[in-house]
Amino acid sequence: MTTSWADSVAASEEEAVAAAPAPAAAAAAKFSSDQASQPRPTRRTYVPPHLRSRPQSSVAPAPPSAAAPAVNDRSGYGGPPAGSWSTGGFRPDAGRSGGGHVPAGGRNGRGGGRDRGRDREVNPFADKDGLEQGIVGQENAAINFDAYEDIPVEATGNNVPPPAATFADIDLGEALNLNIQRCKYVKPTPIQRHAIPISLAGRDLMACAQTGSGKTAAFCFPIISGIMRGRYVQRPRGRTAYPLALILSPTRELSIQIHEEARKFSYQTGVKVVVAYGGAPINQQLRELERGVDILVATPGRLVDLLERARVSLQIIKYLALDEADRMLDMGFEPQIRKIVEQTGMPPCGLRQTMLFSATFPKEIQRLASDFLSNYIYLTVGRVGSSTDLIVQRVELVRESDKRSHLMDLLHAQRENGFHGKQALTLVFVETKRGADSLENWLYTNGFPATSIHGDRSQQVSCLVLFVL
Repeated sequence: MTTSWADSVAASEEEAVAAAPAPAAAAAAKFSSDQASQPRPTRRTYVPPHLRSRPQSSVAPAPPSAAAPAVNDRSGYGGPPAGSWSTGGFRPDAGRSGGGHVPAGGRNGRGGGRDRGRDREVNPFADKDGLEQGIVGQENAAINFDAYEDIPVEATGNNVPPPAATFADIDLGEALNLNIQRCKYVKPTPIQRHAIPISLAGRDLMACAQTGSGKTAAFCFPIISGIMRGRYVQRPRGRTAYPLALILSPTRELSIQIHEEARKFSYQTGVKVVVAYGGAPINQQLRELERGVDILVATPGRLVDLLERARVSLQIIKYLALDEADRMLDMGFEPQIRKIVEQTGMPPCGLRQTMLFSATFPKEIQRLASDFLSNYIYLTVGRVGSSTDLIVQRVELVRESDKRSHLMDLLHAQRENGFHGKQALTLVFVETKRGADSLENWLYTNGFPATSIHGDRSQQVSCLVLFVL
């Protein structure tokens, strides 16, 4: 029989011990017994530098009790190990935090599709302490709904759907209706009353309304409701984002505002809203797109950049909304808009639903409407091209040397006449950047918290200022 090298070495050692004389064997046995009786050298304990100068205590620390079981106070690991025997038999879920049944789709109830991450969604209605106010029996004090009743509305087109008197008359879905109550919207504004039923009917819309008339909710509500009702869309895997809805706006400030409002409307609905605008690092926006997007709010320039990078695809767009379309044309965005709509694989008009909102109706807007819309309804709210009647405009002639004192009088009057206990916000326009900084310092010195935004401020500072306001 063949033996290994280790077996041959062990056999030779045993033969050597057996052949040794008796005194040598006794000495070897005594050495082994003395070695076993001597205590093993202990490892020196670490002493922090600030305690090394103190005299060491002569009392040795008590050894750990062998009878006391080791206690693990970490959350989720206090019980027996997973898949162990316990009283009552074998439990495959033993040792898990909370035990019990793990919902389908993964732990923490994270299923597939739009339900993923719903429990981790940040509550946009919570205050700085993370608490949410009640939603029943309250009205948004910042909006005077009764002032909208006398605004004239005219809708032209074929088979115009009837307007809705209340939000209860519109079937938007339970989750969206709950968010409307959280926003404390009691009844729709005139443009919402007419535009929401038109959009829910699947019709294209061209709406002319002033700023402050509720246009954001007028196109966000139908888009969110349509995505919630729509069947699940299988999207290709990869780093390219495939949104279902696109909202274009001319400026990053307006895009941020639309994104914040859309986040409130889509809270706990499973609809993911992402914003993309220029003047800010693109890496964070790319990470948000990779996490998934249903509604993309973007400015034309940044969207063209994302399309050229192949990080966004518009091939499955179902809803297209253009806010402040006349301003986008004034800023020279018509080539980018036409490239986005006509040359990037977006479904043509008739296969997508398009909503175009503008404060005026020049010939350029009429040409866009004829190219982008199909069998659309033309809706006018108020007087086209004018400011809303809810804004009081007053012109006062003041000498240059008296402007600051007159501004101080206005600010003191606003402070005394606070609106429902809230400090009124004031927006002051100046001629130069230096004048903005000088006025900011002067107001702060006189007890009025102030800040300024101008071209020399970075985009992060400007966004922070708008967030604080």
